[in-house]
Amino acid sequence: MAGPTIDALGQFSLTPGLGPLGRAVDFSNSNEAMLAAAVIIVGIFAMGLRARALIPGRGQAVVELLYEFVHNMCVDTIGEEGLRFFPLVFTIFSFILLGNLLGLFPYFFAFTSHIAVTLSLALFVFVFSTGVGFYTHGLRFFKFFVPHGVPGWLLPLLVPIEIISYLSRPVSLSVRLFANMTAGHVMWEVFAGFMLMLVASFGIFGVFASVVPLGLNVALAALELLVAGLQAYVFAILTCLYLHDAVHMH
Repeated sequence: MAGPTIDALGQFSLTPGLGPLGRAVDFSNSNEAMLAAAVIIVGIFAMGLRARALIPGRGQAVVELLYEFVHNMCVDTIGEEGLRFFPLVFTIFSFILLGNLLGLFPYFFAFTSHIAVTLSLALFVFVFSTGVGFYTHGLRFFKFFVPHGVPGWLLPLLVPIEIISYLSRPVSLSVRLFANMTAGHVMWEVFAGFMLMLVASFGIFGVFASVVPLGLNVALAALELLVAGLQAYVFAILTCLYLHDAVHMH
């Protein structure tokens, strides 16, 4: 009789969500998780800000802390002009953070571990920041690709490099989030599979031996919580940096 096997990538499979209705409109479990994340975000902020107390309670304190954190990020990175982009950055940060956290719970789909989702977010940020650059500076935005203080004879070499570097932004932005979230979930599944294989192969001795991968999984869960917050922050801060370049061209 075959023992348990490790299917580390099976957790990323797309399946129809919302039952027959989702199957009819091609609504996947990834879309279902994104919808759940959006609803939960709105619910958290609606409940947290419902009291609007001068001395905030726990829920209001958490919401205000997140608000102030992203607000300071925008102002410190972009400047006072960053307040115009605060709603966008705050929405992106909240959506990615909750998506990362929801993926850590059983029966929830980690939609930030799909390159299609992270690439869509990265392309939106790239197109939006580029549009801000042209809206703010017009055709002078092309000067962004001409390094300051560089001899003219080096420009034919450096300008293409600057353009390629700029065009690679959505790739690096999306792959960073996708790879970090995918790697953590794969490792989690592998260690859990080791536990089942040890128990199936060695019986009572395997139960004691499985304590090692169990301990690693507990430590990995704590690390994944840190990575979930860190990757949301990295995506948001890079969005601010791209908007800073679009506004200030340096």
